[in-house]
Amino acid sequence: MNLTMKKILFIFTLVSALILGSCERDNAGLSSDEELLFVKTNVDDIIPGQYVILLKDGVTSIKSAKLSYPDSKILMRGEVQKVLAASNISTKEPLQVYTASTEGFAVRLSDEEAKALKNNPGVLGVWPDKLIIVGKPVKPSTPLPDEVTPPGITRVGGGEPYNGGHKAWIIDTGIDLDHPELNVNSSLGVNLVLPGKIPDDDNGHGTHCAGIIAAIDNSVGVVGVAPGAEVVPVKVLDRRGSGWMSTIIAGVDYVTGAATPGDVVNMSLGGGAYAPLDIKVEGMGTAGLFVALAAGNEGDDASIYSPARAEGENIYTVSACNSSDQWASFSNSGAPVDYCAPGVYILSLYKNGGMAYGSGTSMAAPHVCGVLLATRGKPKSDGSVTGDPDGIPDPIVHK
Repeated sequence: MNLTMKKILFIFTLVSALILGSCERDNAGLSSDEELLFVKTNVDDIIPGQYVILLKDGVTSIKSAKLSYPDSKILMRGEVQKVLAASNISTKEPLQVYTASTEGFAVRLSDEEAKALKNNPGVLGVWPDKLIIVGKPVKPSTPLPDEVTPPGITRVGGGEPYNGGHKAWIIDTGIDLDHPELNVNSSLGVNLVLPGKIPDDDNGHGTHCAGIIAAIDNSVGVVGVAPGAEVVPVKVLDRRGSGWMSTIIAGVDYVTGAATPGDVVNMSLGGGAYAPLDIKVEGMGTAGLFVALAAGNEGDDASIYSPARAEGENIYTVSACNSSDQWASFSNSGAPVDYCAPGVYILSLYKNGGMAYGSGTSMAAPHVCGVLLATRGKPKSDGSVTGDPDGIPDPIVHK
């Protein structure tokens, strides 16, 4: 996004003081300035010489071959060389290949090679790859205290143990694989930042989102919207919360190919408008997955951010409110938003078996994701947010 790195920095000492003095305070009492201390924004920096390429339908024979997802990726690497050769580009090893829904790849190219690919009649588009950064929650407590049900969970009607057969896929920084409060499906998880490594969470953001969705109802910690549901880590961001758009798209591609229709997906991340990410996210919805997207934390129009602006079947973009149903000062708004959910001073799980408070539409989206899981993709609403800057109050999600 068109934001400076200054806007990414927390005032750590002030936050620490806030935590110590505010753990028992109702989050509706936070001022706008205090709300913003808990929110990290995203940046968009173009990665020189690195591109995302999507192909028009029918360019390859992969879909007609009806291969498994892993086999289709193997075949796609050969197809990439054919596409490059058709544009008089020498053999290159792709950084990523995409085969679920819209096909494509990420690769390093010179400016001249990128122009040549744009003129290839089989190419849908060529986009410079970008870097994004998300924040991490503030960590106030480990070991886990006696169990509490956070007010946000109550507000959306959550907290009843989940007994269904679907999973929640978390495209984020990974998940704490050993967290005692989570039912993590490690076998389906994947680390796309360091392929071959486990998708453990070394940032905390992904675990926080997973806890809001599915923290187990037991004697310690917190309760999620759909307690005990399986959560699957899809690690696309590193310990700093940073990552490439091409890697995030690879995560979307993986989930589209590996998940079962009826599963839910949480994406509490994003950047400036980026068409290939929108296209791929919309493909998840078309595949029968229910997708919750953070609207973004710029206090801006969500329609200029991706994937917040993605539209289509089974896609839900989420703004944020506080515990008094008042608009969160940082939240994006506008036509793409489908629901509002609690996103100010939210208590959830954290890496290394801990807990943390965090604010942002990153926290609002998993509330909706949990409701989508609990209702099999049929969310309801209970009232509307007050103070919505676009003048059309977003409905507050409810089970």
